[in-house]
Amino acid sequence: MLKVSRRHSLSIKLLKLVLMWALLAGMLLSMGQILFDLRIEREAINRDAKQILAMFHDPASQAIFSLDKEMATQVIEGLFANEAVHFAAIGHPDEPPLASRKRPLSTPPYRFITDLLFGVEQSFSIPLRGRAPYNEYYGELRLTLETAPYGQKFLRYSLIILISGVLRALAMAGALYLVYHVLLTRPLARIIDYIAHINPEQPGKMMIPMLPGQERNELGLWITKINELLHSIERNRNQRYEAEANMQHMARHDQLTGLPNRSLLLEQLARILAEARRRQHGVAVLCCGLDDFKEVNDRFGYQTGDSVLVAVAERLHAHSGRLISIARLGGDQFALVVGAVDEPYEVAELAQQILDELGLPFPVNNSQVAIQATIGITLFPDDGLDAGKLLQKAEQTMMLAKTRSRNRYQFYIASVDSEMRDRRELAADLRNALLRNELHLVYQPQVSLTDHRVVGVEALVRWHHPERGLVPPDLFIPLAEQSGAIIAIGEWVLDQACRQLRDWHEAGRTHLRMSVNLSTVQLHHPDLPEMVTQVLQRYGLPRANLELEVTETGLMEDIHAAARHLNELKSIGVQIALDDFGTGYSSLNYLRRLPLDKIKIDKSFTGDLLTAPDDQTIVRVIIQLGRNLGMRVIAEGVESAGQQDYLSAEGCDVGQGYFYSRPLTATALIEWLDGYEREHYRG
Repeated sequence: MLKVSRRHSLSIKLLKLVLMWALLAGMLLSMGQILFDLRIEREAINRDAKQILAMFHDPASQAIFSLDKEMATQVIEGLFANEAVHFAAIGHPDEPPLASRKRPLSTPPYRFITDLLFGVEQSFSIPLRGRAPYNEYYGELRLTLETAPYGQKFLRYSLIILISGVLRALAMAGALYLVYHVLLTRPLARIIDYIAHINPEQPGKMMIPMLPGQERNELGLWITKINELLHSIERNRNQRYEAEANMQHMARHDQLTGLPNRSLLLEQLARILAEARRRQHGVAVLCCGLDDFKEVNDRFGYQTGDSVLVAVAERLHAHSGRLISIARLGGDQFALVVGAVDEPYEVAELAQQILDELGLPFPVNNSQVAIQATIGITLFPDDGLDAGKLLQKAEQTMMLAKTRSRNRYQFYIASVDSEMRDRRELAADLRNALLRNELHLVYQPQVSLTDHRVVGVEALVRWHHPERGLVPPDLFIPLAEQSGAIIAIGEWVLDQACRQLRDWHEAGRTHLRMSVNLSTVQLHHPDLPEMVTQVLQRYGLPRANLELEVTETGLMEDIHAAARHLNELKSIGVQIALDDFGTGYSSLNYLRRLPLDKIKIDKSFTGDLLTAPDDQTIVRVIIQLGRNLGMRVIAEGVESAGQQDYLSAEGCDVGQGYFYSRPLTATALIEWLDGYEREHYRG
């Protein structure tokens, strides 16, 4: 910012000059007045002395004529009533005085000045004569005056004159300074302030406003010329920048679609990869090539072909919220960059969505042009760390895919490509699994470690695919959550589990409790409490016999919403259990805030329980924590009598695992339950 230092300010310089000359003039005028007063004061001393002598002339003449010493003394005493009198005497000069008196000199601090100006003392005399006509000379009255009292008065008035002169000079200087400051310095400072805020890159965007009252003087003319200069600079700069920007844009962008070209894409991709490496994120590069685009040019003409390419670019732009960069590599090839990739299936879904959208006809010149595309995909960092290599491999993968078939995507690594295709096909099949009755429930018993009675079962969903066979839950459950199918599947699981529990209760096994897992998506669904209430009412079950299990990771996605839904479920009367405890974000803070009845020890801690001291410590702490918080503790993964005995000794409440039974169908579970009860209670 432009700013004049105070030392170099015109106002300060003017103030200094005015003050200097004003003080000099004030001092000179004051000194002239003081010298004049000095002369007046000296004359006043002589005048006062003559008046005093004249006043005491007659008494002194009578005293010396009659040689009355007492009277002469009284005259002398009368003279000393004046504080300036230092010495007085009555007598003939040749004879001893008839009466005299002398007073010591005063010692004021300013004495040295008054002595210099008036002298220490001044002596006066008047002759004493007889009456006319004889006029006989008898002697004289002598008087010496001390000048200090007169000097004190003189110095006081001189100081007043000096101070008043200086103040007048300062007042005059201040008035002159204010006039100059208002008329010139302040307007200049405002102009400089406006200039300081002008953006050098856009000088014409902020003109200097005309100052009121300055329109017709030199300052107004100066402001006008500066604004004209700024406007001219702005116009010239804009023209130059536009020319440079156009040239740079032409060198780095495709002329037809306006998308970045290959060189700009590589620069962008290098920065994207550097940021992804720092944040430890994945990146995907997609090379999209239009299939048989030459036929479009041959059939409809190159102008129509160009219009189709522009339309393709617009459809790709529709995904700009997910894509970090879109570029045209040349001809019928485009490149897409996806950031923050966690799983390859995310890229596969996006690629298929783009292929589906590009497969829709393009309306061009009253015609419908249909095209297809093929996409090659590379992943960072798995397929390469360099921008150029990733793009090259994506192009090679796209060309390879075109030789095999069209209208498809393909990953650079064959195994990843196969996995993504399997996931997509599996997700499509899962959407119809309920309609085809491919899902069923199995139940795993939960056994009390205190009296070894079966206290409940956990319902587990299984998918038997007509071609793939049994699909593992850890594969299809995440697919259901990603696609949203988990809502319908979860409601079906809860309905089937509650219906089975009702059948068991009607058969006399009223002690059994049903445990059902809630996915993360279900836990945060606003209709969950209402759905649970409807199912319980439908089958008339005691609400305490239904236990809903939630995971730590599901809770922590939105702890506030989860807590609200769990409190609503708790108010219904169902039991709440925290599944897989210790594998997520274990925190006493949220354990205290959530309405939990039970916590389940994850099987990863019970597998090596008898041989791993660390696992023993973790299990012991979890059990103690549950007891301190008033919660029951269930241990999963119990596979041996030794594990059961250890857990029982530590105070664990319930065990679940292959030591008791694998998950069974409803019919097989009743058969197992009958055999278990005969073995433990009747035999």
